[in-house]
Amino acid sequence: MNRKYRKTIIAGNWKMNKTASETAAFADEIAPMLPKKPECEIVICLPALNIAAAQKAMRGTKIRVGAETMHEAASGAFTGEIAAGMLADMGVKYVIIGHSERRQYYNETDLSVNKKVRAALDAGLVPIVCVGESLEQRELGVTTELLDYQVSAALSGVTAKELRHVVIAYEPIWAIGTGKTATAEQAQEVCANIRALLRRKNDARTARAVSILYGGSMNAKNAAELLAQPDIDGGLIGGASLKPADFTKIIEAAAQG
Repeated sequence: MNRKYRKTIIAGNWKMNKTASETAAFADEIAPMLPKKPECEIVICLPALNIAAAQKAMRGTKIRVGAETMHEAASGAFTGEIAAGMLADMGVKYVIIGHSERRQYYNETDLSVNKKVRAALDAGLVPIVCVGESLEQRELGVTTELLDYQVSAALSGVTAKELRHVVIAYEPIWAIGTGKTATAEQAQEVCANIRALLRRKNDARTARAVSILYGGSMNAKNAAELLAQPDIDGGLIGGASLKPADFTKIIEAAAQG
């Protein structure tokens, strides 16, 4: 982490977990555990149905409520979808875009991710843009080339000024929900390469201002080592973010860097 130039962010991705009442119970449990002055921005991205309940339950804590996805259109005949403006009107700040599960199960593409990034920025949201490689792609040795393409495609048309309002999450697909984790060195290498790409496409000042998160099974045990890396500015946390004690330990680990 490098707090001198950029924000440290610990963001939970609840996926399709917890009801509204369970969300309230989570808030009651975690509230007394949280540091009074956390050294990071704390975000929980949760199912849209629970956003209002979460905002109410987490009022008075340092937790910001975010969304897990959104549609690229401002409005229209898209049954079941949610527009960026709807999220912004609810007071949402962060939204996850392009998570590997969205790409795998809902056919999201690099083009649709780019459209969503544009829509999020236009609505005043901060997109958390997910990129990452499969185990096969890593073994083929194309991680750097693939991530360069994914990041470039996602951020096409985004200005240097706008880029300061974008968060990038490196999530190796082979480490999501598998219990496997990239070593701190592997994660740092990829995050450093992403920052180098941002520097080449923009400038050094812009690149060093962008928060890059690691999101491959970060947990209470490995968080400190991962967050100690110079180009890892936080985490996008899956399963561990559902457990107040574990999530709090990761937040505390962010204060050690």
